[in-house]
Amino acid sequence: FDTTGSSSLRSTSQTDALGQKTTTDTEESDESGIPPEVLKPFSLLILSQFILFLGVGAVIPAIPLYGQSIGLSSASNGIVISTPAVALLLVSRFAGVFADKGRKAAMMSGMFIIAIADAGTAFSNNLATLVVARLGLGLGRGLAEAGERGMLTDLANQTPKLRGRALAIQQASVGIGIAIGAPAGGYIVEEYGVRSSFLCVSAAAIAALGLYALLPETVGNSLTSVEASTAKVEEKSTENEADWMELLKSSQTWRSLTICQAGVSVGYACKIAIIPILASTYLGGATGAGFLLSAAGLSGLGGAVIGGTLSDQIGSRKAAALSGTISGIALASIPVGLSLQDRIGSDSFSFETVVGGPDATIFAGLVILWSVAVSAQGPALTSLGQLNAKKGAEATSLGLPRAAGDATYIAAPLILGAVSDRLGDIIPGAACAVAGFAIIIGSAALFTVEDGKE
Repeated sequence: FDTTGSSSLRSTSQTDALGQKTTTDTEESDESGIPPEVLKPFSLLILSQFILFLGVGAVIPAIPLYGQSIGLSSASNGIVISTPAVALLLVSRFAGVFADKGRKAAMMSGMFIIAIADAGTAFSNNLATLVVARLGLGLGRGLAEAGERGMLTDLANQTPKLRGRALAIQQASVGIGIAIGAPAGGYIVEEYGVRSSFLCVSAAAIAALGLYALLPETVGNSLTSVEASTAKVEEKSTENEADWMELLKSSQTWRSLTICQAGVSVGYACKIAIIPILASTYLGGATGAGFLLSAAGLSGLGGAVIGGTLSDQIGSRKAAALSGTISGIALASIPVGLSLQDRIGSDSFSFETVVGGPDATIFAGLVILWSVAVSAQGPALTSLGQLNAKKGAEATSLGLPRAAGDATYIAAPLILGAVSDRLGDIIPGAACAVAGFAIIIGSAALFTVEDGKE
């Protein structure tokens, strides 16, 4: 779509004080484009997200492998993986309120903490210091992401007809960053050790922090003077309306979004805790795992475009429910895919691992399908939340489903790790099936919501 923010001059006739008709040229906004005052900060935000997720992509293949390298079981490794979610959950409410008072302050302080925390992870020598560093990461992410969600909402509210596609661009920038960073991270891990990948995140966070400094503050920028005055008078009332318990009690949309986001988080926990280990086994080491995550990221670009377009065309609720169901089916099918070749090729039931064999192809295909579908769901869920967010408390409102996802993420890696420890040798990918069914249940909640803003 057009992002030039172009405008045209329209001649209008009016009568002056002497009864003479005069013709003036007035500027008419082109509704098909993004206004320059929105395009410039949006572009900077997208660029910073791309750079940040280059670093994040580099560390994704390393997280579960790092746990293995120091002798952690899958369940114990889940503790390390879920630690940031504990801090995210604890800080989520405060971060939302803080970000509603100023987006940049939340974004910049959070990104600074992320840079410190990942450097701390790289230099951790025992489990205790590692947990402290990962808690710091969660704190930084909570602040930065609350500000980012709020700023995206501010910008999207100025281009409502392009909301879904604008969010798809943001999702695509994340996907491209991961797609490039993941294979690079696999190479870095194999060449320089697992700790070096965390330094990549620190470097990316510092670069993103510099770009955030160039962004304008968007809180209140789109309000007229009358609206701003009214907003100040009603600030206390808005805070009460955005209370999470009140949102859950009064809105079926927010209840469904919360349940759905919990399911999505189980899927992402599977991506971090289970899929890299399976990929390392079936595709040949950290490099193979990195290339699979890269392929999934690239394929997710198409999913983001599909999700954004569907949100604008058929509605964000329907787009999120449909894409979520597909993503859940993909993950739930992984154990079947990993056993299919053995069922066809022999009379005895066997789960023999063949690196690069047909099982690996089926596994990779299902992971990519999940990535496409979950990438399509992302812009749709964000759009649905933005449409129903309380005015003046957008970051706080949008923090509700995110907090539910963080709470789920605390337990999900532990549960999936325990399932993998108990059943992984018998049914490879059993944990993926558990994650898939959780996503399906969460997506089903969206079918109970009527279209439109509550």
